[in-house]
Amino acid sequence: MKKFIGYMKGVNIGGWLSQCDYSKEHLDGFITENDFKVLKSWGIDHVRIPVDYNIFQDENGCMTGCGFEYAQKALDWCDKHGLNMILDLHKTCGFFFDKAQQESGFFDSEGLQNNFFSLWEEFAKRYSKYSNRLSFELLNEVTEPEYSKKWNEIAKKAVGIIRKYSPDIKIIIGSYWNNSVDAIKDLDMPYDENIVYTYHCYDPFIFTHQGAYWVDNMPSDFRISYPGSTADYREKIAKLGFTYIQTYKEVQTETFTSDYFVSRFKNAVKLCEERNVPLYCGEYGVINLASPESALNWYKDINSAFELLGIGRAAWSYKGVDYGLSDDYMQPVINKLTQFL
Repeated sequence: MKKFIGYMKGVNIGGWLSQCDYSKEHLDGFITENDFKVLKSWGIDHVRIPVDYNIFQDENGCMTGCGFEYAQKALDWCDKHGLNMILDLHKTCGFFFDKAQQESGFFDSEGLQNNFFSLWEEFAKRYSKYSNRLSFELLNEVTEPEYSKKWNEIAKKAVGIIRKYSPDIKIIIGSYWNNSVDAIKDLDMPYDENIVYTYHCYDPFIFTHQGAYWVDNMPSDFRISYPGSTADYREKIAKLGFTYIQTYKEVQTETFTSDYFVSRFKNAVKLCEERNVPLYCGEYGVINLASPESALNWYKDINSAFELLGIGRAAWSYKGVDYGLSDDYMQPVINKLTQFL
């Protein structure tokens, strides 16, 4: 499979320019240049930086925010410390994967879509000159399958706009079900040789999201270990009533292994081989309520699959946002864990 060169081992910097309070105090202090130095020491080659439209653009589509200043800082710090960067539009006017943010209407509104196109045109004008070390990700985690056709149309138009300014910058596109690996098949054929397909992986879901306050019907005190017993996982899924997630009936082993992840990814790899497009896992990670030892086991297994299949990736997330790799709770295993990013 074609590889995403320069983006094989990465970490997300979530919660800085997205999913935050957007105050100047936060934007100036949550992440500093030293964090990029630390990330480089972990042996990675890139960072994925989620950004929200509202620090760049108002609801009328005018470029009014301070976000460009911080995006430029990130680019400069990446250059200084030898890292590549993905600029990921995490929230656009009218759409965000979290319904609690009350962003809606994007897929049915020409005006909201024009805001999206205008923002990507501005990003392309400003940052296409960095195409040797920067990639663009059009939109994070399209949710519903019914958006698929419209999303393909929107993505194609956005790519065309960006290509007016850069024929070679890599453009990353994910599919519905929150960038599900199973939905990649419904993406359009790659529009040119510089398109990358992306997906996210938080399997097994009840492990990576155990006790998560934002998951419906998830008890706050629910805990489970990894690799654990697959029979126990199935039993707990049924008991919790999670009808919308996998039951892992296809897993024949008594515990989860790296083979599970290989089996999850292999169809997407085959598709990407047929379409001659790189495959990239833009998010994968474990909630901070799991034991650090179990998290380390999980990272070892998923990393083994990434390495075997040649998939580029970025772990979620460097700091905070309930998944912080650099946070205090991960200190017992972080030196080992960074070997498996």
